[in-house]
Amino acid sequence: MHTGTLYIIAAPSGAGKTSLVKALLESLENIKASVSYTTRPPRPGEINGTHYNFVEPAEFHSMSHAGVFLEQAQVFDNFYGTSRLWVEKELHRGQDVILEIDWQGAQQIRLQRADTLSIFILPPSIAALQQRLQGRGQDQPAVIARRMQDAQSEMQHYMEFDYLVINADFNAALEDLQAIIRARRLCLPIQAQKYAEQLEQMLVLGS
Repeated sequence: MHTGTLYIIAAPSGAGKTSLVKALLESLENIKASVSYTTRPPRPGEINGTHYNFVEPAEFHSMSHAGVFLEQAQVFDNFYGTSRLWVEKELHRGQDVILEIDWQGAQQIRLQRADTLSIFILPPSIAALQQRLQGRGQDQPAVIARRMQDAQSEMQHYMEFDYLVINADFNAALEDLQAIIRARRLCLPIQAQKYAEQLEQMLVLGS
């Protein structure tokens, strides 16, 4: 069985990453998104184990010290982490895996797995980003202002990633993400591993 590919998808808050990843998972087979652990409280409609694994700060830090996390980062006042065991198990099964993490986590992953592909999603403009954050209707003006400040800081790291997708049009951005993954699946090492038996038979017949 061929090994899956690990993808990192990062974006500033409000760039549309969550919606794009959801649509991507629905449109492609053999790909999963990791469910991160977090210390932040659930937002309305979020389900434990589906959107995030919600844990108390003490439990998170205990897991961190035990080496549970492949990567971890502090975003705003909360901590986020990715289960090392879950990711490695899914990749070994041949599943492609998406990590929705920030640039801090992406840096940690690159040091451990050079074969990871990373994608950064940007909004078409700062004005569009602010409009999207305000349109959520979830945060107070002070929170939005802080998110805007942090978003501008995070966007400075886009050059560290392999691919850049501009989410000016949702469907076009989704097609860009699909194209990246489909192209990766067609590269020679992956195809040779996936179709090793068929290729060997064809070479034997042709000799």
